[in-house]
Amino acid sequence: MKISEMNWMQVEAYLQHDDRAVVPLGSTEQHGYLSLLTDGILAERVAVEAAEPLNVPVFPLLAYGVTSYFRDFPGTVSLRMNTYERIIGDILESLAHSGFRRVVLISGHGGNEPARFLATEWMADHPDVQVKFFQWWRGPKMLAKSRSFDPVFRHASWSENFPWTRVPGVKMPTEQKTLPARDDHPRLVGEAMRQYVGDGNFGGYYQRPDADMQAIWEVAVAETRAVIAGGWD
Repeated sequence: MKISEMNWMQVEAYLQHDDRAVVPLGSTEQHGYLSLLTDGILAERVAVEAAEPLNVPVFPLLAYGVTSYFRDFPGTVSLRMNTYERIIGDILESLAHSGFRRVVLISGHGGNEPARFLATEWMADHPDVQVKFFQWWRGPKMLAKSRSFDPVFRHASWSENFPWTRVPGVKMPTEQKTLPARDDHPRLVGEAMRQYVGDGNFGGYYQRPDADMQAIWEVAVAETRAVIAGGWD
């Protein structure tokens, strides 16, 4: 259930029998031919679908993250590291003050990793609250299902191309994209990143059949639900 569909009195009643909450974390950044909000769309949707049968409330998506390396792609919005950490900390403080004691941060963006470390530090100062940080797109079962269809997928490729992340009227390229490896080089930023990556796809085909994507999605939702439901002892 979404917090946007609850009032404060319903939240207070919920906290009488459960203390879990879910907060999806996204990003507004280039995703090639896909929506700039791809990371956020996916994080929020997987959170809502996973939490629904558990009757755990899902708070609104934090739509901005740390993504300075993509700033030369118009539409990308990046927060500074200290800004992002303070936002996460303030969210956790507010949830704890309300009475939530088990919080799951569900991330759809690799640049949100600072939230993991901030949550760990924050828990050390709040021993009565547990916080999980889960990158749904890195779940082992979800990754295994994806690789069963095609082992080659990176940022803005077919692995993020769901019906709900597509931009209407945009036609996808049909070839498999490859980029030269840069594993031993410094990370590119700004114009250098844009020149290197071109349209934004880091490698792989641009699209797979919707039936394949639905099968992957069902695994991702189930895996995320298990994270919300258990492992709190």
